[in-house]
Amino acid sequence: MALSFDRHRRLRQTAAIRAMVRETHLRVEDLIYPLFVVEGSGIKREVPSMPGVYHLSLDRLSEEMDDIANLGIPAVMVFGVPNEKDEVGSQAYCETGIVQRAIRQMKAEHPEIVVIADTCLCEYTSHGHCGVVENERVLNDPSLDLLVKTAVSQAQAGADIIAPSNMMDGFVAAIRQGLDEAGFEYVPIMSYAVKYASAFYGPFRDAADSAPQFGDRKTYQMDPANRLEAFREAESDVKEGADFLMVKPALAYMDIIRDIKNRFPLPLVAYNVSGEYAMIKAAAQNGWIDEKPVVMEMLTGMKRAGADLIITYFAKDVARWLTE
Repeated sequence: MALSFDRHRRLRQTAAIRAMVRETHLRVEDLIYPLFVVEGSGIKREVPSMPGVYHLSLDRLSEEMDDIANLGIPAVMVFGVPNEKDEVGSQAYCETGIVQRAIRQMKAEHPEIVVIADTCLCEYTSHGHCGVVENERVLNDPSLDLLVKTAVSQAQAGADIIAPSNMMDGFVAAIRQGLDEAGFEYVPIMSYAVKYASAFYGPFRDAADSAPQFGDRKTYQMDPANRLEAFREAESDVKEGADFLMVKPALAYMDIIRDIKNRFPLPLVAYNVSGEYAMIKAAAQNGWIDEKPVVMEMLTGMKRAGADLIITYFAKDVARWLTE
């Protein structure tokens, strides 16, 4: 008796056929590469918990930007590690701050590359929190004033996009108003709209020297158990004038990426964070996984979930692999 069933394997017979029917594509144009700039000279120092990621002084930044440009990576996100910190993170909005100087240099040398400025205070405050602290409590509204000053100073330096990551209530509205009043109404905001209080951030805190000196960030970053809260956060940012929305982290939050993509018409960014990067690097170095196919599968999964853009420390590797 003849059986009747579907022949799904017909479309998997050869690499060429599989490529023809592939639904999701990862492109170099989808990638944003994070950079960590530091004071000093002659510094290219590997972050111990993030193999292949470096602290760069401005005189070593040029060669890194040349490499990024040659690989065709269209955008970078810049984080600063200052020599001096204080209670109000004044180096975050200083005209001669490390990020402001880095932005000016990058735009002068590579105007074609989109420079995204992370807008937060945690790398610059002595207490390591993302806002003004009083009696070990992070104050929301006074923090907004400093975040606006930071965003405006970054736009004045030449940042193409402002990316506030602090998770203070009203941060998009405040920054949008501040940028507009300073004459930067054309500068878009890439909001860290859905940012969870995640254990996956550990290696980043080594890279950015931004670990809190007391407590944690659970009073302003989101509970990893919550889904509906993500809708409320994203909706507020859309109403307040965000131009991009971000979900951070990415790997454990694929459902949230898809939810946000389905609900809001803005470009969606996934942040493939430091812990996700470090786990794969460590497993690959131990010979437990094959790094390239694992990375490509993971990032393709983020695209399939709905991400339009991916911030990833793998960007340079992926750009090379995509040209092979």
